[in-house]
This record gives sequence, structure tokens and C-alpha cells, in this order.
Amino acid sequence: MLSEVKSIDPPESAVLWQAGSSRPQSALKVFLGGTGGPPLGLIGGTWGYSLKRPLAFPSGEIKIGWMETSRPQLAMKALRDAKQVILPSLLQCDFGNLQREIEQLEAAGVHGLHLDVMDGHFVPNLSYGMPIVAGIRKLTELPIDVHLMVSEPAKYARQFVDAGADCLTVHIEVRHAEVPQDVGQTLQLIRSLGVGVGLALNPDTPLASAMDLLPLCDLLLIMSVNAGFGGQVFNPIALDKLAAAKVAAPKLLLEVDGGVNLTTISKCHAAGASLFVVGSAVFGQKDYRQALRQLTEALGG
Repeated sequence: MLSEVKSIDPPESAVLWQAGSSRPQSALKVFLGGTGGPPLGLIGGTWGYSLKRPLAFPSGEIKIGWMETSRPQLAMKALRDAKQVILPSLLQCDFGNLQREIEQLEAAGVHGLHLDVMDGHFVPNLSYGMPIVAGIRKLTELPIDVHLMVSEPAKYARQFVDAGADCLTVHIEVRHAEVPQDVGQTLQLIRSLGVGVGLALNPDTPLASAMDLLPLCDLLLIMSVNAGFGGQVFNPIALDKLAAAKVAAPKLLLEVDGGVNLTTISKCHAAGASLFVVGSAVFGQKDYRQALRQLTEALGG
């Protein structure tokens, strides 16, 4: 293992790796325009790059040109740069064939995955936790967007980051949980962990209640159904919130979740959303590639 590496000219497509790992830890491939582009400087961290296997793991963080970055930061930049991102919610996938499902989604051209974590307390349903997130992280380099529908998100934030989450979204409604949570402190904790910071609002929660927290966020998730309940109809109040949030915080990533399909996705986009969480609109179809193409066409893409 090399102990000192100042910079390496990468090939056109370099996959980031972390020391001690047997798989790429990046959320995406970094395209640097060939060896004529800026070198990938490795500055005192645990990162290196290779097309097949790790080459070197000095200490420090990645530096591309003058920009220091990490896998979650690259993931958030990818979601922002993509403008319109359809995020399949894995809650509806076939967990008996999880690897096949992810391979099919990647082949269909998805740009990220949405994971709904439910604790059976904040919401009545129970889904999955850190082991599933870690398992998915081993199967894909795609950005992993984790929606924490849990009563005490700060208690588990670090564990989900360690499992491979690139963005953690918590609910503002935990302010009024059985054990009230300081949402501002939770958002700051997530920021300190180096991943994307998201805040979610249920349909009955006014946007005004979140205005003081928006400066702490990268992403605002507007729920168009109540979190944790299946079979609900898209609530158009989400469109009003999206439009208002777009005016109030134009640089914030706006995400919408619940009842997003071929009928509603264009309305959400027109209101300001750029991230679209979909469930049955993808997993309820036989051909994921065709489903993604139809949704993209409905967005005008």
C-alpha cells in the first residue's frame, strides 16, 4: 500500500474506493474528461480510485481540481445536477430477489433509490432498518435517499450513515412525538455526519412551520399522502406547498412522495419538484425500463 500519493491522473471513468472495502463506495462514477483533465488529488484521507480494484489509500479526502468531496456529496451533486430524478421506493420491490431488482432498476436507467424506514411507532407500519440499507449499499453505487419515518431519528442517524445512506430525511412532526425531538439539532447532527440533510412535511403540516429549519437543509420532502399509510390518494395540497417552497427557498431540492404516477408527476414538476418518489408506477409494471421512460416523457423529458 502506498503511503504517500499527491495526485494521480485518472482514466476517463474512475470509481472511488475506500480503504478496507471490497466494493466501490462512491454513489456514482466520476467522469473527469480523460487524462487531460484535472488530476484526482488524494489528500490525507482513506480514498483511492481504480477501475477494477483499489490502487492506493493514503489519508485524507478526495480532491477533484480544487473541490474536496466525498461519496454522499457526490451523490447530492448528482441529484441536483440531474434536474429531474425519478427515485423508485424500494418498499414495493421484491425483497426475495433484491439483487435482481436493483440490477433491473440500474438497467432501466434510474439515478437513485429511495428507502422508506418505518419504526412502527412514529407511523403504524414497520419496514426495515440498517441491515437492509447496508445490503443495498453493497449492491449498487446509486445514491441512496433514506426517509426516516421514526420517532427518534437522531438516535439512529449515524448508524444509517455508516450503513451507506447518502441523504437522511427526518420528519418535522417528531417535534410533537411522545418524546419531543429537537429537529434543528437533529438536522445539524446529520450535517456533521457528512451526508445530505432532508426535512419532510406531512400533508397537514403547514410549510410556515418549517421556515426556520430550511437553511439547515439540502432537501425538502413534501408528502402528498400521510407518511406510513398505503393506498392513499394524491393530496393536491402538496402542489401548493411545492410552489410556495420554490419561492421561499429556490436553491433547495424539492422532493415529492405519495401517489406520484403518470397523472400527477407533471403537476408536481410544474409546481417545483425535481425529485419524484415513485412506488407502484414502477414496481407495479412488468417492464421497469418502459415505466421509467413513460414517467420521463410525462415530465417532458
